[in-house]
Amino acid sequence: MGTDFTATRAMFRMQEGVIYLDGNSLGPTPAAVAEKVRACITNEWGEMLITAWNRAGWMDKPRALGDRIGRLIGAERGTVVLGDTLSIKVYQALAAALELRPDRKVVLSDTGNFPTDLYMAEGLIRSLGGGHELRTVAPEEVEAAINQDIAVLMLTEVDYRTGRKHEMKHLIEMAHAAGALVVWDLAHSAGAIEVDLSGAGADFAVGCTYKYLNSGPGGPAFIYVAPRLADRVNPALSGWMGHEAPFAFDLGYRPGEGIERMRVGTPPILQMAALEASMDIWDRVDMADIRARSIELTEAFVEAVEAACPTLTLASPRDPEARGSQISFRHPEGYAIMQALIARGVIGDFRAPDILRFGFTPLYTTMEDVSHAAAILGEIMRDNLWDRAEFKTRAKVT
Repeated sequence: MGTDFTATRAMFRMQEGVIYLDGNSLGPTPAAVAEKVRACITNEWGEMLITAWNRAGWMDKPRALGDRIGRLIGAERGTVVLGDTLSIKVYQALAAALELRPDRKVVLSDTGNFPTDLYMAEGLIRSLGGGHELRTVAPEEVEAAINQDIAVLMLTEVDYRTGRKHEMKHLIEMAHAAGALVVWDLAHSAGAIEVDLSGAGADFAVGCTYKYLNSGPGGPAFIYVAPRLADRVNPALSGWMGHEAPFAFDLGYRPGEGIERMRVGTPPILQMAALEASMDIWDRVDMADIRARSIELTEAFVEAVEAACPTLTLASPRDPEARGSQISFRHPEGYAIMQALIARGVIGDFRAPDILRFGFTPLYTTMEDVSHAAAILGEIMRDNLWDRAEFKTRAKVT
């Protein structure tokens, strides 16, 4: 491996006595983020005021950061832009794809998709009022459900609950052969596994930056549009920042060139400064190294937990090539077990109805973390330490 993971771990603020296995939900704080944001506040906003849009390059950050993320997901330069939220980007991508297939009415997705993606599809379909249909099948049935009726296949590559991974290139080829377009959600892929959007022939992809990419809570989302489609898509959310000439102040909308037209609102500059601190780490990393180390970590965790906790059931695919960078186990008392773990300094999370979920990020997760976390989980299960009232009271965020 060419990536020095000891060095990357040192570039994060890792709390003493805490094993953090929830970076697939919210990444930890890069050590340089406070100074990066402070400099943006004091040196740019504070000193330059509104002139910072030009002098500090604020207006260009969504594209510049998009290219840095694009390297991690196999995207061509100039095809990724940041801004807004993941829900907005899902809406944009799906609306654009549907407009490119006006003779078809079916959006195909799966029951393992993240609910907000399905909610956004439902809302878009209602607003279109054209008889569109959202059709969902089990993840294992997606391939068989692709047919000539499908306008758009909309999938999350890595299942947020189990880590099950769709075969991107194969499903794109199938969808294209049937005349459909594909929208990929990379929320649990970007920074977790190797992705090759260009090589796979992807049409659209979206993702967030606050998980594996560590931009902090509420960090901006990104959207990818293939070069062959970028000047053909018609933005459903035709925002000021996506206009061909925002400061011409035309009353009519003219879409910007290529991926620029997928910008909507004002870029969140302070959040992008936080993301830059993380991308300074990611710029040092090879995704093949990330994937290889991720498999080592997850395989070791599965082996250790199954040996120590026979009452937990593996919910993730056993084949590491068939999953992302997370491991999930099932147990009827999963919520209480996770709270007991958190009380012991091992932070994962719970997903209804019964899943304990653990994310593995080689940038800062070590083999020692894996063994210690599995040992603590084993103690909790062996001695029923989870069986306490305070661990069974559900908080608003699980």
